[in-house]
Amino acid sequence: MARVFSFLGGGFGVGLLFLLTACGGASVPTQYSDSKQLPQIYPDYAEVTIPVNIAPLSIELTQEAEDAVMRYSVGEDEIVCGGKKAMPDIDDWRELTDKAKGKAIQVEVFAQNQGQWTRFKPFNIYVSPDSIDPYISYRLISPSYVTYEELTINQRSLEDYWEQPIYDNMLCGDEVSGQCINCHNYQMYNPQRMQFHARQKNGGTVVMYDGDIKKVNMVNDSILSAGVYPSWHPWLKLIAYSTNKTMQSFHTNDINKIEVLDSESDLIVFDVEHNEVMNIENDPHEFEVYPFWAPDGKYLYYCSAHFEYEADTVNTSETIGRAEEIKYSLYRKAFNPDTREFGPREMVFDAAAMGKSVTLPRISPDGRWLLLSLGGWGCFHIWHRDADLWLMDLQGVAGVSGVQGVSGVTCLFPIRPLTECNRDNVESYHSWSSNGKWIIFSSRRTDGVYTRPFIAHMENGKGSKPFELPTEDPDYHRQLMKSYNIPEFMKGRVEKFTPQQIADVLKKDVEPVEYVNHLKK
Repeated sequence: MARVFSFLGGGFGVGLLFLLTACGGASVPTQYSDSKQLPQIYPDYAEVTIPVNIAPLSIELTQEAEDAVMRYSVGEDEIVCGGKKAMPDIDDWRELTDKAKGKAIQVEVFAQNQGQWTRFKPFNIYVSPDSIDPYISYRLISPSYVTYEELTINQRSLEDYWEQPIYDNMLCGDEVSGQCINCHNYQMYNPQRMQFHARQKNGGTVVMYDGDIKKVNMVNDSILSAGVYPSWHPWLKLIAYSTNKTMQSFHTNDINKIEVLDSESDLIVFDVEHNEVMNIENDPHEFEVYPFWAPDGKYLYYCSAHFEYEADTVNTSETIGRAEEIKYSLYRKAFNPDTREFGPREMVFDAAAMGKSVTLPRISPDGRWLLLSLGGWGCFHIWHRDADLWLMDLQGVAGVSGVQGVSGVTCLFPIRPLTECNRDNVESYHSWSSNGKWIIFSSRRTDGVYTRPFIAHMENGKGSKPFELPTEDPDYHRQLMKSYNIPEFMKGRVEKFTPQQIADVLKKDVEPVEYVNHLKK
């Protein structure tokens, strides 16, 4: 780490600086003029809050410049990088973030044009002492509507840039038959207790539990389809799913070009130990989806939309034609972990009554905060530009006045838009870190086409300015022609099984699953 000794010239707007250098031998200009403008950089890391153990935040200067120098500093300790891309050494970065814990790293950007140097207005990167889980996983998918090629579930270290596929669908797919993979999920952030679903060729649900792996198929005459949108019970070997009849449709004169719709959907729960499955919600006039267990294991939250077909017969054309009428509200069912019995459904937030639709309820590990995505209609908000994050306080009491800025809408708990994290283009697929101090979500705020992971600090129900997932080359995401889908935090790596070993399991026959009316105790 370089040590800085400096003095300032007087009265001329010029700084004089003598220093040792770092990051490839770069040095800060000794003469420069100050600008009152912030530099144009990508990613936008100005005034963000980061965890103390995050990978280095590389930055690119995106405005015209013949040359550039960037300095990250905490007091006398600094990292100096030359060129339009600042890519700090990881060891120097860790030393700097450790010194900045609970304080801030100051970033200065110097640009040279026509032989003259300018220092832009400095900005801060605040370093929280709250750490973040060391790994995340996500699906990487091309923005394509008709093919499943090159689809992977990847895991990535947040403490450096290590990345590796957990599974690659090309290991089972070929030129004739493709395989879609989706809906990876873990029990309490444990990478050794994972499941994901494969459709089409060699389809089935892969369940990995403490070194054991199996492939099951839950479809039978009483269930609509295989389970999707999973949620593990916090400690029991139970996974709640929705089971759906899903379709795609395309808009011709709407900025949202594609729509994913359910013509039918129910809720089921799967017993991993006994290979048993049962329905828990299957009203033909309700589209139930997105179950999520409360951390205490005593409630199952989910979304449901009331929809009645005109002839009381499922008609996908009618679903498409009336798609904007389909609005999901938030419900929950009490659950007794001892008897494994569910209670009746209870309305939590009547989003439909305010002309909105709610998806993806996710509860913080302490049980206090419920984060959801709210849009105009439908259940696939990843395609809806109006989708925003909303935050509900499960320890508050609201009655019919719990929705910020709206009256007369039933909501059991206070809820508000998470405006400090929302932007104008898709916020969805969100998750909480295991300590409840961070959220990660997918957003299309950068270019309107590709979803990228953004991370924000959460403290007492308030979010910080989100920052984009750091990459070693700051331009990496602008060149990556794939979207991140369903980012999930993990306490470690998935390492018991290689992608090839998982493919070998998928190529085998499925294990039989029994349909039951009651779960075993």
